[in-house]
Amino acid sequence: MGTDRVVSLRPRNIVTVALILVGLALALWVLSTARHVLTWVFVALFLALALNPAVEALQRRTPISRRGSAAAIIYLAALAALTGLGFLLIPPIVDQTSGLADAAPGYVHDLTAGRGPLGFLQSKYHIVDKVREATKGGGSNLAGGATTALAITKGVLTAVAGVVTVAFMTFFMILEGPTWMERIYSLAPEHEQRRWRDVGHRIAQTVSGYVTGNLLISVIAGTASALVLFLCGVPFAVALGLLVAILDLIPLAGATLAGIVIVTVALLTSVTAGIIVAVFFVLYQQLENHVLQPLVYGRTVQLSPLAVLISVLIGAEVAGVLGALAAIPVAGTLQILLVDWRAHRPSRAGVDSSVSA
Repeated sequence: MGTDRVVSLRPRNIVTVALILVGLALALWVLSTARHVLTWVFVALFLALALNPAVEALQRRTPISRRGSAAAIIYLAALAALTGLGFLLIPPIVDQTSGLADAAPGYVHDLTAGRGPLGFLQSKYHIVDKVREATKGGGSNLAGGATTALAITKGVLTAVAGVVTVAFMTFFMILEGPTWMERIYSLAPEHEQRRWRDVGHRIAQTVSGYVTGNLLISVIAGTASALVLFLCGVPFAVALGLLVAILDLIPLAGATLAGIVIVTVALLTSVTAGIIVAVFFVLYQQLENHVLQPLVYGRTVQLSPLAVLISVLIGAEVAGVLGALAAIPVAGTLQILLVDWRAHRPSRAGVDSSVSA
């Protein structure tokens, strides 16, 4: 004969569970509402971690020992470098981007008429007709245009506000980062503070090494692509090289997306140029995947290729491009915490002896 079990629910426990659920719902609502601000915070954090090694090196190797002075020097040097790079690159990029926009209707017209290297897509497969049929709309073109203009204006203003906010947050993170970390470490018991300082140092090295290395790889990809496009006579080489550098920031999939874009543009110029650019990009992608990326991911985050792929896919699904960018350093951070936990967890023998005692 079975025994009946009576489960008593105290009002205090019910209230506690309800408050926890309300707190979780409120946290999710805040995260959803403030997603733009959180994006700016993550970008500023990445930039601060990328600049922090230079600040620490300046403090160690020069008479400048104050954190504020070193941070200001490195920050201003980075701004000066970006400004100089902008003066060199922005005018040709703007010219070539506007030229690309002006030339785009001609490319579309050739494709529609079945001419050019990609004319077979229309003459044999009627791609243009199918796209027109799929995108055929009603009589709301005026309202749609007004909505689009409003959305573009809002996007530009948000982008400007984001750039200014990220710039200020990056400087303050560089300046106050060690102070904030010391406050966090002081929350731990005194005998645990050294351990958590070591963990924090390893996480900072992992993230800053990944960010710096990823930026370097993207610069290499963009420069090499622009040079090959220029030598092949493909127009808008600088603008396309910048596009390659931006897309290459996305781990694993970014280089493939960039390759599809520039090979397509090269094919619109000539079949020979398209073949040369395609061969270059296949060879470069092999170099990046087997030499450059292992040097970055292997020495900084120390993740296997499978772990990198899974983390990037999960990050992209959760937060899009930003999630894909942050996925690898987040995975590396989790790995450091897991290794530290395994190293400091009490052994089974010690637990058994304490229980028997």
